[in-house]
This record gives sequence, C-alpha cells and structure tokens, in this order.
Amino acid sequence: MEIERINDHTVKFYISYGDIEERGFDREEIWYNRERSEELFWEMMDEVHEEEDFLVEGPLWIQVQALDKGLEVLVTKAQLSKDGQKFELPVPDEKLKDLPVDEKIEELLDQHFNHKRPDEDDYSFDEPLEFLITFRDFEDVIGLSKREALDVLTTKFYSFEGKYYLFVEFSEEEFDENDVDNYLSIILEHGEEAQATIHRVEEYGKLIIAEQVFSELRKHFN
Repeated sequence: MEIERINDHTVKFYISYGDIEERGFDREEIWYNRERSEELFWEMMDEVHEEEDFLVEGPLWIQVQALDKGLEVLVTKAQLSKDGQKFELPVPDEKLKDLPVDEKIEELLDQHFNHKRPDEDDYSFDEPLEFLITFRDFEDVIGLSKREALDVLTTKFYSFEGKYYLFVEFSEEEFDENDVDNYLSIILEHGEEAQATIHRVEEYGKLIIAEQVFSELRKHFN
C-alpha cells in the first residue's frame, strides 16, 4: 500500500486489488459485504497510523477513486467548529475539486462508516444515523450521564478490550440536522468517535446496558 501524507489533517493512500486479496479480502466482498469492507478500511487506517502517525479522531471525510488496478482513498479529519454547532473541513475545497469520485464506493463508505459528509450544510437520512463513541475512563461516562437532556436518545452501552463504548442512534422522525450536531457535540466533550465498528463490539464485547443508558447510570451512580 502506498501512503502520502498531505498535511496534518489529510492523508491519501493507494491499495491495489492484488494487495486487497493478499490481505484475505475478496474483491467482490468489499463492495457488498458491510462488515468485511469496514474491516479492510480500518486495517488500512491502522497501517496509515503506524507509518504516518495519523491518528483518527472524530468524524472523517472520505473520498474514494476506483482505478483499474486498485483504490485511491483520501481521508480528512473533520473538526467541530468552535461553537460546536457544525463540522468543518480543514482543507480548502479547491484542492479537492479535481479528484474524481466513484459515487458507488463513496456512498458505500459513507453508509457503512456512519460519518456525515462535513462539507454538506444540509443533509437528510432515510435510515437512522448511528454513532459509536468510546471512553477511556468510566468516570467520563458517569459525567456525561448527568446531562439529562440526553435521555431522549436511543442508546446502548458496552465494554470491549478495556474500553467503554456508547452506541447512539438518531431517527429521521425525531431528530433534524441541528439536533444531531448538538447532541454529538455534547457527547464528544467526554469521549471520541470509535474506530471499532458496532458489529465488532456487539459480537466480541459485553453489553452492559441495553437501553436508556444515561438514566440507568444515574440510578446507580447518583
């Protein structure tokens, strides 16, 4: 895999289909198998982190170009604006305009990794938006549970590999764009968006609280 560091926020890498197959992934399944495509992406991101010290934190903006012999992927770390109301893309738009995008793959990645495109001011979603937030310390989760306004969220709480994970789901009927941004900005004050997928955490982790995570925590940790 070839890796090019663009700046502090952006990295670009190229992986051939041969390399993908050597890693144990079938070329077809990266298009149609959700869990396998996620596994491949995070495996590549782990390698990027090791070689370029590119730490994934918060939401990502992912742009993919499908080439004849492989995939070229551009990954940019988005940041919350100072007022915590919206995501900002820390790269000038003109640097990205000339990059062709395979819309099918981009849609696949956006859907599978549940990251909002931060350069879009308005967006809508037909299926629930799902986020997985990780916490280094249980006390961070306790602190977050004091925000009673979060009780309206659909949540689950897991432990996995020494960390705690909060699964949050937003339905289109109940939450609009501003709601999602506002709730996420509160949650991300205490944790960070996880690299692990909810499918992996569900399969290998331990479910601690199945619903109403914050109110349940307040019952036991007043």
